[in-house]
Amino acid sequence: MGRFMTLLICLGCLGIALGYPDGQISVACDSMLPSHGGNVAQTSVAPYIITVSNTSFVPGDSITVTIKSNSPSTTFEGFLLQARLFGGDGIAGTFTTTDSNAQILPCGAQARAAVSHNSKVSKTSITALWTASQEAGPVRFRATVLNSFSNFWIGVESDTIVALKMSNATCGSQKFCLTDPTNCSPSDNTCYFMSSSPVSTNGYVFEMSGPTPGYVAIGFSDDNKMGNDDVYICTMNSLGNILVQHGYNTEKIAPTIRNTNSAGSIVASYENGVLRCSFITNISISTQQRASGSSSYYVFLVNGPSSANGQIQQHTRTLISTSKVDLSSFLTSATGVGTSRVALGHGALMLIAWMTTGTIGMIMARYMKSAAAKPFFGKAAWFQVHFFLMILTVILTIIAFIMVFAEAGDWSGGPHPVLGCIVMILSFFQPIFAFFRPDPKHERRFIFNWGHRINAFVIKILAVAAIFLGLGLVDISTNQWMKKVMGGFFAWEVLFYLILEANMHLKSREVYETDQKIQTETLVIVTFVLGNLAFLIALLVGIGQSA
Repeated sequence: MGRFMTLLICLGCLGIALGYPDGQISVACDSMLPSHGGNVAQTSVAPYIITVSNTSFVPGDSITVTIKSNSPSTTFEGFLLQARLFGGDGIAGTFTTTDSNAQILPCGAQARAAVSHNSKVSKTSITALWTASQEAGPVRFRATVLNSFSNFWIGVESDTIVALKMSNATCGSQKFCLTDPTNCSPSDNTCYFMSSSPVSTNGYVFEMSGPTPGYVAIGFSDDNKMGNDDVYICTMNSLGNILVQHGYNTEKIAPTIRNTNSAGSIVASYENGVLRCSFITNISISTQQRASGSSSYYVFLVNGPSSANGQIQQHTRTLISTSKVDLSSFLTSATGVGTSRVALGHGALMLIAWMTTGTIGMIMARYMKSAAAKPFFGKAAWFQVHFFLMILTVILTIIAFIMVFAEAGDWSGGPHPVLGCIVMILSFFQPIFAFFRPDPKHERRFIFNWGHRINAFVIKILAVAAIFLGLGLVDISTNQWMKKVMGGFFAWEVLFYLILEANMHLKSREVYETDQKIQTETLVIVTFVLGNLAFLIALLVGIGQSA
């Protein structure tokens, strides 16, 4: 049997712990069976129960555990009590006792705590103090109880599985978390929080909370869009009763409720406007596209109003994981929460490439031929700047492309990677085609010119669309402000393209003097670049905050 902490109190045995005269009880720790002869395991319902002083804890908390008989006439002379992690065998804290006749003994080779009692007195109840360790998850207290040295009951269990108070302390190490703001604590009344940790090959501990008078729900999907999702709902009706429901979401309608008994050990509360639910489910997640047992999904956290009977209404807020999460991997270890730094670096590089360096490079070639016509290293200054910025843009695109594919290791699905791949391919060939361009005076030079321009325009439009989609994956704020800033960024570019096109049209008609034309172009482009950098910095700060 795996590692677990035990508490042994043996009453009426004059220094003998379950038949072990020297107090070493390793065999009993592993089997939970008394080893001295003559004892018989009883098959009837045990006349004993285990109660706990609290139904939730965080690491370091102490809980009083009591074993007691169902009636004053029923006594016991000894017991073996252990705290096991729910869903498996694992260390679950340490026990102490205030009994003056007890002493702490090791239980097995791995420093498992035990308490031996040498008072020859039968009792109807006895208590011990259990302290949660840092790695303790939901636990169930289990005991073997002896009413004499001939009869015992094994498998006496606590009625309540002690569930963790919601905490972000083990996010990324023992459980997956999705939060807004990033890394916020569920004890904060402004924090939207969910976590998932596996307790067996099929079961999970789910936690969800958020400031809402209606409902909070989590969903698991094969893609990052709602529909065909496995959902769990924490909702409150007009009477203040909190319900935990399991459902299946097909379209933009209320989910179809599944087996309402799939969630157990529910701990729920509504305090200071924050709705909180934690529970254990013993079934695996199942969607339309995947058979029950799959474990990698996009994770949703939503909230909204509910009707008087607790029926959920249209959600008002949605938070989605940036990639699929293998929930079963947290049985042993877990990776970080939210967007990885590699993915954020990918987004930052693509933003710099196609909203700043690429844009300025294209503007130089289109509008600055007169203002920057002086030679620089054998070529016109505008051409050298254009060449440098566009090569830098392609390099940044290639680096960003490699980063995200190395991080994901797989095709994530959705339109964002499709657009990204098209941008990468067209960007890669753009400088190659430019290298083989014909002489400026060649009769077919116009074919290259139009092809070069059209390809640049297509890359720009697809890159902007991909960036919008990417920011939607990165931005976990409630108002999705980064996409709004990106909209302003793109509108700023369009505005200055129109101004520069108008200026170029006026130049062709010689409306004003050449020096005035150059001064106007330079002023417009400097203003554009300053605004461009301001938008860029704002979005880069937002991306950094998503780490």
